[in-house]
Amino acid sequence: MDALLDLLQQEGRLPVSEMATRLGKTEAEVQQMLQDLTDKGVIFGFHAVVDRDRIGDRRVQALIEVRLTPERGGGFDSLASRIAKFDQVRNCYLMSGGYDLAVLVEGSDLREVARFVSEKLSTLEGVVSTATHFQLKVYKEAGFLASEAPVDDRLAVTP
Repeated sequence: MDALLDLLQQEGRLPVSEMATRLGKTEAEVQQMLQDLTDKGVIFGFHAVVDRDRIGDRRVQALIEVRLTPERGGGFDSLASRIAKFDQVRNCYLMSGGYDLAVLVEGSDLREVARFVSEKLSTLEGVVSTATHFQLKVYKEAGFLASEAPVDDRLAVTP
């Protein structure tokens, strides 16, 4: 199973036949493994890793450090689940260290993210404080290095 998961994370668009060849399994075995992983909730879903700059997408992403007051009997789980359900939230992680949750959010612009923080996130009972860090540039995402613009290697032509 681990080899299949590694393969999916690196090359998720491979046909099942190619996965089977690389894993030394039959197509039926790989198909069953994929179904089992999906049924067990190991695989949440599939998505493309997109270089948004290349398509002119100007959405804003931010990492928000959130400090919480743990709830009696539930710790952080109930409040973290509530936060994770907001449409703006892309990822939400319980963390060790100086804050409790790392919340990755996305908005159409800085103001939308600011409104989310001030009107939705910080107003929740149990949220002690937040610190917002806006993403400036992507160097690596989901294990893939972000590519730079192609370099023009041609020599300049001068008269």
